[in-house]
Formats: sequence, structure tokens, C-alpha cells
Amino acid sequence: QNLMVLWFANRIFGPIWNRDSIACVILTFKEPFGTQGRGGYFDDFGIIRDVMQNHLLQMLSLVAMEKPASTSSDDVRDEKVKVLKSIAPVSMSDVVLGQYVGDPEGEGDAKLGYLDDPTVPKGSTQVTFATVVLYVHNERWEGVPFILRCGKALNERKAEVRLQFTEVPG
Repeated sequence: QNLMVLWFANRIFGPIWNRDSIACVILTFKEPFGTQGRGGYFDDFGIIRDVMQNHLLQMLSLVAMEKPASTSSDDVRDEKVKVLKSIAPVSMSDVVLGQYVGDPEGEGDAKLGYLDDPTVPKGSTQVTFATVVLYVHNERWEGVPFILRCGKALNERKAEVRLQFTEVPG
């Protein structure tokens, strides 16, 4: 909702919130911890279903949607759905997947990889890190990459939306 206020109620951002001024949008959700004994649950879903399909797509839809007719939940939902329906199918060349491993020189849980969690099935190939590049095919965002990144056992806790503005001519 803060994104809606920033974008829709701010005269500075309104005119530049589009493909002419924004080169790309990076949506990040990083967790500094691994599965910590919850690997059995996590292994059924992975980072894509656990974080990307809900948290990051929610953030993407808030960034990319048009101003709703009102702030009612129905009007906001309708605009989010329009964005989600305009996302192009994902190409595997726009996807990076991974699974965290332990750091033998780390401390505490940092020494442990995903497969070291006793609740994770042996030999699991479940994804604990993912980056996906999506494109929203509409007049405002055509050609602008939306880069979604999420993962476990990373260097910090962070949830952010980063806008990369286009180069200023001249």
C-alpha cells in the first residue's frame, strides 16, 4: 500500500513511472537463514512457490498496475489481475535457479547447506534461490524487464523494490 501512495499520490513519480523513464525494476526478497529444521515442509514447495509466486508477484503487481478507480479492495484487485494477465510466458533463458550449500569456514548455521538439514529428503534438488526476468506487455511497461530475486541463506534480510532509471540524454 505504501507503493500505491508513493506512485499515485506523488506528483513527482506519476509522470516518470513508465518505460520511458524506467530501464528495469528489481524486486528482491532475501532471507539470511536457511530452512533450520523446516526443510521437510520447504522441500514440498521451494522458494518459487514459497516466496516468488506470492510475495514478489504481489510487489510486481503493485509497482506495475494502473491507478485503480478507487482504493476499494475490488478495484485494486482488478488492476493487479490486469498486470498479472499481461505478463509474458517465462523463457528458461531468463531464469537462474540454485540451492544453497554450507560454508566450511562459516560460523553456526552458515556451515550447513540445504542438504545438511536432517528434515530435507536425501538428494533433494529443491530450489532455494531463484531469479526470473518477467516482462509486462502493456503500454506503460512494454520492454521493461522486471527482475524477481529471492532466496534463503543469503547475506542479509531484505525486501526491496529498486527502480533503475534510464540514462538522461546529453
